[in-house]
Amino acid sequence: MGIAVNGIDISDREIEAELPHHQGAANPLKSSVHELVLRSVLLQEAQRLGLPGEDEDDRIEALFDQEVKVPEADEEACLRYYEAQRQRFMRGELVEARHIMFQVAPNAPLELLRDTAGAILEELKERPERFAELATQYSNCPSGAIGGSLGQLGRGQTVPEFDSLLFRLAPGELHGRLLETRFGLHIVQVMRRIDGYLLPYETVRAQIADELSRQSWQRALHQYLQILVGKAQIEGITLEGVASPLVQ
Repeated sequence: MGIAVNGIDISDREIEAELPHHQGAANPLKSSVHELVLRSVLLQEAQRLGLPGEDEDDRIEALFDQEVKVPEADEEACLRYYEAQRQRFMRGELVEARHIMFQVAPNAPLELLRDTAGAILEELKERPERFAELATQYSNCPSGAIGGSLGQLGRGQTVPEFDSLLFRLAPGELHGRLLETRFGLHIVQVMRRIDGYLLPYETVRAQIADELSRQSWQRALHQYLQILVGKAQIEGITLEGVASPLVQ
């Protein structure tokens, strides 16, 4: 394929050997070549610095340990994160909800589906007592058989956009607009809320510090890789980024 890093070729055999590790990628071949180029850049830098290691992974790890330094998260940063992300540290918070789902299908024009769902939503704004009846009649979710009831749900049990809405609505509130998810269009109502409790800062401080350190390390590593790739003479491919499984 004519791919080389600082004059050192990456062979077709190496690419073929790497391919099985990238079958889940959108473009396995491109992902494999990207990985091999990055590994070559890192190993050449480790060799230039004279870093030891029993194998390639050891030498790359030694390179990161020496060259990628980040400060530990201080108390102020940890407290700021805790205040900004309080919902992540809630426990026991539940909502009891119901919905009517209109599934998007190839043979069902989206605009027609949206018009139908919109008309039913307007009916429910006028006559909310019909929710269970209309859910049984129109919902494409199995919950329609029980009036659209989803039971009690905790955070993270539904897709993000649905989850976010559930925990914003007040008890008894019917959402005034259709919610769109990958499953279709939804009419959503929260029936009841059970307030949870916030974990004390002291119990999650170490977790927060680890998370902030990991984020800082990833940013520093990304910058370091950009510098190395920018200095390297890479032939046969243009790297569109420096993210790599070997550095996650």
